[in-house]
Amino acid sequence: MGNDIAIDLGTARFKVYQDGKGIVLNEPAVIAVDNYTDEVVAIGNEAYKMLGRTSDRVMVARPLNNGVISDLSLAEHLIAYYLRQVGRSRVFTPRVVVSVPCGVTEVERRAVVDAISAAGARKVALIEEPVAAAIGAGVDIAAPHGCMIVDVGEGATDMAVISLNGIAIANSTHTAGGDFTEAIMKYVRREFGLVIGERMAEAAKIAIGCAYPRRRLTTFTLRGLDLSCGLPRSTVMTSDHMIEALIEPAIAIVRTVQATLELTPPELLADIFTDGIYLTGGSANLYGLSTLIQKKTKVPVVSFDSPEDCVVTGAGQAIRFIDKMERGEHGRISPLMTYGGS
Repeated sequence: MGNDIAIDLGTARFKVYQDGKGIVLNEPAVIAVDNYTDEVVAIGNEAYKMLGRTSDRVMVARPLNNGVISDLSLAEHLIAYYLRQVGRSRVFTPRVVVSVPCGVTEVERRAVVDAISAAGARKVALIEEPVAAAIGAGVDIAAPHGCMIVDVGEGATDMAVISLNGIAIANSTHTAGGDFTEAIMKYVRREFGLVIGERMAEAAKIAIGCAYPRRRLTTFTLRGLDLSCGLPRSTVMTSDHMIEALIEPAIAIVRTVQATLELTPPELLADIFTDGIYLTGGSANLYGLSTLIQKKTKVPVVSFDSPEDCVVTGAGQAIRFIDKMERGEHGRISPLMTYGGS
């Protein structure tokens, strides 16, 4: 009935894929709360506009950190609000596929299931983010052929070698898009004596951020607080400055990729050298990151036009695995972990 949905619980964005319709919601995973009354003031785009601009009375929070729920109460508000946004029926409650990072604990899995169930889901199935990203990238995960996915999100970078519907090798690091933003803020403070906010650093990252030298020098005007006199000031940051700021977190991700390749069995490694590493996630859009990984690992890197949508699209396509399990088709191992009633 087109009632089933998939959710990408990202640190930065909350995305919903509806069966038969595609991606129907993509908003910031941010919520604003009144500290005096504990009432929710704003959610999503409206709350994001308040980031760094609130008084002591209003707190702007991200209830999802590193891909897992850090504040269950706020997460339930966020999830319930967005499910109402996509028109969840009160009569036909949906089955939901949710992406989770590799290596999450059973407690963290249960927190995700409880939050989704509280919003009205009749069945919750979890899928690991690299598997969802592989499906969304068009990879046949059921084949006896190894493929490597590196999903660079906002709070964590998950990577896995997948074969026969399962993960052969998995690894993750908390170095991701948020660390790129933080590195820009620290660099600007250190080199220019200027204090900038998270939104300004994010805008600079999107405009001229790079992990490998650009062919042409690009610039971005930063506005912030001068440390020396305490007055507003602007300065110009170049793409060469960006490389200096971002090279450390970028190399940290590369080292985790190298460590994962070292653990990979030879036969699967041969497949990866043939097909390349699939780079997905919102921070995969950072200029030169794919080139840096390719140079350091000597393995080709495959990029996509919309890498940030691979996880939620793959989770949406994985809805069919719920159907197969309910029909009793056990011919293949399912990549889903299912919770809740039928």
